[in-house]
Amino acid sequence: MAGPAHWYPLPLTTPVKQHVFGGRALADRLGRSGLPSGPVAETWEVSDVDGEGAAVTEGPLRGRTLRELMAQDPGGLLGDRPHGPRFPLLTKFIDGRRPLPVHLHADDETARRLEGEPNGKTEAWHVLDAAPGATALVGVRPGVGRERLRRALLAQDFDAVMRRLPVRAGQTVYVPGGTLHSFGPDTLVYEIEQTSDIQQHAMPWRMEDGAPLGEREREANIARLLDEWRPGPRPEFQPGLSVTVDDAVVRTVLCAGPYFALERWTAGTAAPVSRTFSTAQILSNAGAPVTVTSGDRTGRLGRARTLLLPAALGQVRVDGPADVLFGFLPDLEADIRAPLTAAGHGPAAIAALGEGL
Repeated sequence: MAGPAHWYPLPLTTPVKQHVFGGRALADRLGRSGLPSGPVAETWEVSDVDGEGAAVTEGPLRGRTLRELMAQDPGGLLGDRPHGPRFPLLTKFIDGRRPLPVHLHADDETARRLEGEPNGKTEAWHVLDAAPGATALVGVRPGVGRERLRRALLAQDFDAVMRRLPVRAGQTVYVPGGTLHSFGPDTLVYEIEQTSDIQQHAMPWRMEDGAPLGEREREANIARLLDEWRPGPRPEFQPGLSVTVDDAVVRTVLCAGPYFALERWTAGTAAPVSRTFSTAQILSNAGAPVTVTSGDRTGRLGRARTLLLPAALGQVRVDGPADVLFGFLPDLEADIRAPLTAAGHGPAAIAALGEGL
C-alpha cells in the first residue's frame, strides 16, 4: 500500500484519564493547558491501544489514525525497526496525586498465554516531580511466595511483602512485565511502555471511579494477578547516564531495553538540541515552550506537549532553553551501548539502565 505523500512532525490527539488517583499537577506544575476540570490522572501522549488510538490533529494527515499510518507506511514511520500492526510505544504523563493501585502488567509470554494479546507491557517511569519523602512500591521482597503474597494483598498489607523505594525527581525506574508495583502520592511521572492496556490490580475498588468491588470479584482479580506475577525482578531507580553533546547541551539516557529507550536532553541558548535519528521519535516537552524544526516545518511545542517525529524526517532541531524527552525503539548497540561506552560509562552502569544491555 502506498505511503503518505509527505511526512512532518505529527501532533496527535491525547486521551485523558480521570482515574481516582489523579489531581491537578499536570496543569498546575507542568503547565499543561486544555485539560478538563477535576482530577486528571493521565494524558496518553502517543497511543495505538485498541479503542484509544491517536489521530493526527493538524496538517495534510489530519484525522488519520496512528494505526492507519502504520499500515500505509511503516518504514516511513518506524524505519527498519521490527514491528507488528500497532505502533509499538505508548507514552503518558501521570499524576499520582494519590497512590496508584498496586498492580502489574503481564510480560510478553504471559500476555499471549493468558490475555490473548500479542504482547505484554514492560514500562519505565521517569520522575518529573515528587514531594519530599515520596516512595514507590516496586517488586516483591526476596523469599515471598505466592500464598504469602496472596494473603498480604487481600489484607492490603503491601509493605509486608513489597519493596518500598525512595523517589526523587530526575530518577527513572525500568519495570519489566510481571513486576508488582505502585507509586504515589504526590508523584508526577512521564511513562514509556509497550503498547498495551492489560493489567491486574489488587485493590478493593475500581481504578476508574473508586467504586467498591465485591469480595468474590476482588479475590478473582488477585488470583489472576498471581498467575501473571514474576517474583524475580527487583528494579531500582537510576539517575541515568549523561553525555555532553555541545555547548551546554546534555543528553541523558534514562533507561533502555528491547522495547523502548527514553532520553532527556537539556540545552541553554548557546547551541540547540540537534538530533539525527533512523526510527520514530516521541518528543515530549518537560520544560518551557520551545521551537522545533524538522523536515520543512518549524513550530512551537508548548509545555507538557508532544510531537511524533516519523523516521523519514531523519533529524530535528530544538531551540531552547530546552528540557525535552525523546522516546524511541532502540538499536541497543548502536543507539545506547556504543555511545555510552565511548563517553566513558562502564558496562555495569549501562546494564543497570534496563534489559538486554
